[in-house]
Amino acid sequence: MKIGTEDKKKLTILAVAGTGALGCAFYIYNALSVPDVPAPAAAPVATAPVASRSKPQAASSQAPLTQLDPTLKMGPMLVTEALVYSGGGRNIFSATSVPVAIPQAIAPARPKVVAPVYVAPTGPPPPPPIDLKFFGTATSKNGARQAFLLHGEDVFVASPGDVVQRRYRVISIAANSIVVEDMTNNNRQTLPLLAN
Repeated sequence: MKIGTEDKKKLTILAVAGTGALGCAFYIYNALSVPDVPAPAAAPVATAPVASRSKPQAASSQAPLTQLDPTLKMGPMLVTEALVYSGGGRNIFSATSVPVAIPQAIAPARPKVVAPVYVAPTGPPPPPPIDLKFFGTATSKNGARQAFLLHGEDVFVASPGDVVQRRYRVISIAANSIVVEDMTNNNRQTLPLLAN
């Protein structure tokens, strides 16, 4: 299998890019990783050199070890124990100290909760009023009565049982009133005679 010159160029570019990416990944890993913390070393114990009378001590070329003293110093501890609390308010370290007067709140922190008032349901709303005006009657020779009704600017002459405006049925006609039924919601209303 022959690898052409163009394929060699691509492989070289890919190898250089891969090596760079690997180097970046290694650098990021080392920068973000938490270093291992070595175990704490035991504190060196300073011992006083034993002086021998027979041999003179030679000067040491090493620097002297720092002296660590693990004993407590009682002087500073007694000074802190002798301190008396002298604050102006309540001593938080004493159960018998006098409590400080706390001012009363100006307003309650929580608003008063008012119990909701139960309102009984009132039922369905009343039907709308019938939009007709009764303004007169006419009586024929045979005694049948007809009503004159006004809807906007339209005038209707209706007998009992007639339908006006495809919605209102005339039920009965009296001299001073008329009973009309709204057929859309089965609502009957009595319309009085309008005064002139």
